[in-house]
Amino acid sequence: MVFSSIVFLCGFLPAVLLVYFLAPKRLRNLWLLLASLFFYAWGEPRYILIMLFSTVFDYCNGRLIEFAGKKGRRNTLGRAALIISVAGNLAVLCFFKYTDFVINTVNALAGTQLGLLGLTLPIGISFYTFQTMSYTIDVYRGEIKAQHNLISFGMYVCLFPQLIAGPIVRYKDIQRDVDRRELSAEQTARGLQRFLIGLAKKALLANQIGALWDGIRKLTGADMSMAMAWLGAAAFTFQIYFDFSGYSDMAIGLGEMFGFHFPENFDHPYEAGSITEFWRRWHMTLGAWFREYLYIPLGGSRKGLPGQICNLWIVWFLTGLWHGAGWNFILWGMYYFVLLALEKCVLWRVLERAPKLFCHLYTMFFVTVGWVVFACDDIQASAGYLKTMFGMGAAYGNRLALYEWEIYAPFLCVLLFASTAFPVKAAKKLFKKPLRQPLLMAYTAALLALSLAFLVSGSYNPFLYFRF
Repeated sequence: MVFSSIVFLCGFLPAVLLVYFLAPKRLRNLWLLLASLFFYAWGEPRYILIMLFSTVFDYCNGRLIEFAGKKGRRNTLGRAALIISVAGNLAVLCFFKYTDFVINTVNALAGTQLGLLGLTLPIGISFYTFQTMSYTIDVYRGEIKAQHNLISFGMYVCLFPQLIAGPIVRYKDIQRDVDRRELSAEQTARGLQRFLIGLAKKALLANQIGALWDGIRKLTGADMSMAMAWLGAAAFTFQIYFDFSGYSDMAIGLGEMFGFHFPENFDHPYEAGSITEFWRRWHMTLGAWFREYLYIPLGGSRKGLPGQICNLWIVWFLTGLWHGAGWNFILWGMYYFVLLALEKCVLWRVLERAPKLFCHLYTMFFVTVGWVVFACDDIQASAGYLKTMFGMGAAYGNRLALYEWEIYAPFLCVLLFASTAFPVKAAKKLFKKPLRQPLLMAYTAALLALSLAFLVSGSYNPFLYFRF
């Protein structure tokens, strides 16, 4: 079940909200847990036991770490429980996500014919695995107290608004909300508005431009030109932003409707003036996770420039691998490692003195090229597409490319405008006064009506980050 489906919007969500608001406070966590399990089982009934295992596994490890601390055995029993937790979570993640990738790689390098397991990747496993690992690590560090109520902890792990594709919500982010959250009509309305904005991003923007990318990537021969390749790259650049940021907006909005305060995941990354700044604004919860639980423990920048570069390599190799079991994702991670290392060593001097427009164009050029590597599962296909983008072995343009650019140029301008902070700032000023609340209600109602109309009439409705 996805947020942008009629089943979710017209059936599941209204029913869950109705029972939630009618239920006594002591039963709300249980209801959210049951609803979340149903939500997950709708699309992945076979793998719900894996998520339940992760829940019980890290609940027990958290209690054991707490017990060890009270008994003065934090450095022995507590550390053993932490190692078991991290190793167990990574073992489950790696088994389902990377086993066939490793077998394929061994077959290609050694010429063997080992059989593949044909495992289906459990939806959202990368997200909830990182969440449960951060919980046990934070309990071990003494930053949070272990949750004693299994239902409350299970609700945190399985919470459907952020279960499938984030944002990555660490337990310490919502520790107070898990047991003592308060609801108000104002907060619920604010959450609904945020949800509808995310839904509009998905249905009205991401789906429409995504269909263009889906068509262009299938072109071959004379139909594919340099101009067409750049149009496709721009289309995917906008699709992945509005798809993923729209999902994050919907997740954050749903969280507010139920009384939770999830961390922000995007901060208009396409306004960035460097690759470093881009990654401070894109998928911020993933970046924060790697920074806090990997980069800083490895030494961060405290061991001098060589040590910092080595730590960056480890982080970006694993960031690429986290996104998927494919060499294109590893290459994508290494691509950003090189760019970030160059910025830290050399380019920062240039970017400090360069005009803002130059910095922005530089950033978006490399980000767009990077998305092509990310989008093409096959490295040869990625290389071929990049060659076409740079005019190698392909015409600079043709009638089909000219036609598509003329058709989509106005929509690309809309996407460019919507990816900036200006619409948000304008909306805050416009809807600030209480007298303008009816206008805000009309605006959100229009977003809902248009989104539903596009979802009913359209058939292209993927969520790109579900596969991670």
